[in-house]
Amino acid sequence: MKLYSIDTGLFKLDGGAMFGVVPKSIWQRTNPADERNMCTWAARLLLIEDGQRLILVDTGLGNKQSSKFFSHYYRHGDATLDDSLAKNGFHRDDITDVILTHLHFDHVGGAIHRSEADGRLLPAFKNALYWSNKQHWDWALFPNHREKPSFLQENIIPIYESGQLRFLDVEDGIRFSENITIRFAHGHTDAMMLPQISYQGKTLLYMADLLPSAGHIPLPYVMSYDVRPLTTMEERKKYWQEAVDGDYALFLEHDPVNECCTIQLTEKGYRLKDTFSLNEWLG
Repeated sequence: MKLYSIDTGLFKLDGGAMFGVVPKSIWQRTNPADERNMCTWAARLLLIEDGQRLILVDTGLGNKQSSKFFSHYYRHGDATLDDSLAKNGFHRDDITDVILTHLHFDHVGGAIHRSEADGRLLPAFKNALYWSNKQHWDWALFPNHREKPSFLQENIIPIYESGQLRFLDVEDGIRFSENITIRFAHGHTDAMMLPQISYQGKTLLYMADLLPSAGHIPLPYVMSYDVRPLTTMEERKKYWQEAVDGDYALFLEHDPVNECCTIQLTEKGYRLKDTFSLNEWLG
């Protein structure tokens, strides 16, 4: 097994929305905001070479939306999915599986691209199976008013129409492959999937939006985007303690600086222990 961090660029979201009830005077110490109160976030993916399978976790924002749409999110940076794949010796057509943690646009936007030939919306990974779960899929197809702006049908329906969609059971710890199990969280959105990777006796947990950045580790630092914030806090407490006990490395999808981190339990609660790159963790 080999693991690769895939950088697809940066974007911005409102700092207050990203930290919920936490005052700006506190969160700006780790995630400084610009003059519009926007903080920079990464769209960092994980690529897993596991035997004959090449598995991509999430797909970033993609590039098919309108310039008006992207103007709200201030996309920047030179990195692209294709360039990052190429740097590691791969092409998008090599991908055999795409695990979609959930269907918010910044996680699934790159799953579908617009054909240059005729403008059709097609799978960006033509040889891959796309993995979700029926519970979250139905949640996204018939969204609540709070999440509706994040569930863009042009990101979702073409996956179903392609015939490449597959569903996993919503069963915490369900086996995806010999080295990958899928964990679940329900506070940010319903049935979000968190791939957990066993690598040479160590554990890497892909955090998706349960832990957007190292600055979000204290339990109350819950995003305003979460539909069930109290559930998120309970889930975080469970996973944080498990990470402490098992010395898990946590892969951070949105942290603009840190790829991975570990957590420690202190007299003040759960706090950051160390940050490091994926390659440093791999050794």
